[in-house]
Amino acid sequence: MTKKLNTKGMLIETASRLFRMRGYDGVGLNDILKESGIPKGSLYHYFPEGKEGLAVEAIRHTKGVVIGFIEEVFERTEDPIKAVQNHICELVEVMRDEKEPVGFPIGAIASEKHSTSEPIRKACHSAFEEWKETYSRKFIRAGYSEKQAEDLGIIILAVIEGGILLSLTAKSDKPLRVIAEQIPMLLAKKSG
Repeated sequence: MTKKLNTKGMLIETASRLFRMRGYDGVGLNDILKESGIPKGSLYHYFPEGKEGLAVEAIRHTKGVVIGFIEEVFERTEDPIKAVQNHICELVEVMRDEKEPVGFPIGAIASEKHSTSEPIRKACHSAFEEWKETYSRKFIRAGYSEKQAEDLGIIILAVIEGGILLSLTAKSDKPLRVIAEQIPMLLAKKSG
């Protein structure tokens, strides 16, 4: 049983990494099989829907990894605005790591497949919603109203996702660094 879980997990991890870097259309099943070293029969055993089913699981996996990353940073910093700044600064450091290049977590897949694959669209939507809720919960715990916290969650998600895209296309961390510096100006003070 452990071997089966390891095989399935290896396929999901490999697909997740490749989709982050190249998007859905830039990755073929042969790329995933070659990179993972898993035989084709195993892929269809675990993912009878093929690439689409594997992509949905890869998105779910990425969603969990990103939530863990956010929560780890948020646990160390009480002030929500400072926590968001720290989160973005740590994201900049992760993007600088040349050993494991970071791509767009799910944005590339979302932009490619939102109108052609309902399962992938739903998985991407779920990931974005849970990331937004993770940001919002930090503000609720700090005493912000539910509405303000939800609005700020949307703003933070949009700014970070856009900052990642700008940083990747510029091949520079400057967009994310500027966003981190400007977060106190972008995020409203707690309404009372």
